[in-house]
Amino acid sequence: MTTRVLVAEDEPNIVESLSFILIRSGCNVTSVSDGEAALTSIRAEKPNVVILDVMLPKMNGFEVLKAVRSDASVKDIPIIILTAKGQSQDRRMAEEIGANAFVTKPFSNQHIIETVQKLTSSSGELT
Repeated sequence: MTTRVLVAEDEPNIVESLSFILIRSGCNVTSVSDGEAALTSIRAEKPNVVILDVMLPKMNGFEVLKAVRSDASVKDIPIIILTAKGQSQDRRMAEEIGANAFVTKPFSNQHIIETVQKLTSSSGELT
């Protein structure tokens, strides 16, 4: 089964980079560039995993994460928070809301692939 990944990121270069490495690793990738579109896509498509930027237009990543975790139909979808803000308060907030993993930019391609694979092969939490 092909892993379906939703990338919610408003920076085109990062979307291109993530799409390239994930497609090369065998994933099917869809991308959106704002929080409202991310939430709509998560509810409609039910991807296997979401890579969610914190700083998004319309709804930020934390708002999207809260909405997903409070929606019974999609609350169990693994979400990786991706941010340039690596501050401990952001990490703590992401964990409290229910993020499965937290990745700071710039990211390692291998780390992204490994995180997606771990989250889609089990329901375990990552740090």
